[in-house]
Amino acid sequence: MASAAEQIASNMSLASFGKATELKQRIWFTLGALLVYRLGTYVPVPGVNASVMSQMLSQHGGGILGMFNMFSGGALGRMTVFALNIMPYISASIIVQLMTAAMPSLEALKKEGEAGRIKMNQYTRYLTVFIAMFQSYGIAVGLESLHGSFGPAVADPGMFFRISTVITLVGGTMFLMWLGEQITARGVGNGTSLIIMAGIVANVPNALASLLELGRTGALSPVFIVAFLLLAVAVIAFIVFMERAHRKIVVQYPKRQVGNRMFGGDSTHMPLKINTSGVIPPIFASSILLIPATIAGFSAQSGSAPGWIGMIGQALSAGSPLYLTLYSALIIFFSYFYTAVVFNPQETADNLKKYGGFIPGIRPGSATAEYFDHVLTRLTTVGAIYLVVVCLLPQILISDYGVPFYFGGTSLMIIVSVTMDTITQIQSHLLAHQYEGLIRKARVKGRGR
Repeated sequence: MASAAEQIASNMSLASFGKATELKQRIWFTLGALLVYRLGTYVPVPGVNASVMSQMLSQHGGGILGMFNMFSGGALGRMTVFALNIMPYISASIIVQLMTAAMPSLEALKKEGEAGRIKMNQYTRYLTVFIAMFQSYGIAVGLESLHGSFGPAVADPGMFFRISTVITLVGGTMFLMWLGEQITARGVGNGTSLIIMAGIVANVPNALASLLELGRTGALSPVFIVAFLLLAVAVIAFIVFMERAHRKIVVQYPKRQVGNRMFGGDSTHMPLKINTSGVIPPIFASSILLIPATIAGFSAQSGSAPGWIGMIGQALSAGSPLYLTLYSALIIFFSYFYTAVVFNPQETADNLKKYGGFIPGIRPGSATAEYFDHVLTRLTTVGAIYLVVVCLLPQILISDYGVPFYFGGTSLMIIVSVTMDTITQIQSHLLAHQYEGLIRKARVKGRGR
């Protein structure tokens, strides 16, 4: 009986999908936009020898540039117009969010509804342009001083090259920001996240091919490869479970009498996620730790660096005990810090009190805020431990066993989270289509009567 019911539900969902013309248009638009993005990752920046950049990344791929190259889908290594990807926009969004928690004027603007949201988006765009200009100018200056076995990276260095590079890279970032907004509005949603995920997923076939090639040559045993693939599936299932896990806080609303009718008296729940901070803590932690290693690598290549820089770079190299310890500590710190930024217990308690809601057994006001803070602290502890486990496991496999699967816990979490969010968006569109069909049938029956 259960299997028959599941089959009927599956047939209904497939039938609904076949009739949902708008949803199919949104999916095709999303696929077309992502195709445009992938084509743009192969359009080179004028005046740059991409072979030199690719050689440099192969030598220093473990640094922060390697992480950005992974997020950009290899666009940085090929030195294309999308080399910065959409990361300046992500950085600007995080900075504006942090400033909102620290500046009362921005916090008041956030509470103004749609008008405040539009103003905040404008500030984010302006900051995106500034960050992209700063990063692109740094890349242009760095390229001029870069030499490899293929010769200099820039054939004609100078101010004209710097200006043209800044315009090209900033324009590429702004185009991706616009493309992400179009996917959100006219596609299946989560445009920015889908662009980042597309860049990461684009390199999965090459990584799997490298892993299987090591098995073919005997560098890795077939048993180890099978065990590694099974472990990857288990980690993905664990991420799905933890990202969906939440604590339900029961909220009760009292009954109210309006005229001769009674309203309210309902009981609902407020879900608090175990991992409220998402993938922000691993990104922050890895970015901070990879900067010293990257600087040490370039300084050692130039030959003019003091010895202590090389010692720091060696101590903080990916997979070293000090790196793993600091990486874990920074993930835990940013988990608590970012959770405190995105969730305000006092504000949530005040909103509940404003609308007459209360938690059974807890007095409204400050007592409710303390209860939220207590529950959130315990959830964040579990979430931080989960992030540490997921992010350290790939690092250990890469450093100790030489697995070429360079996708760490951060990228794996991004892929899984964005996939789940996209499926949820598609299900929402299907549900809305079913509701529209029911409303349309009800109107037709009403007119027939």
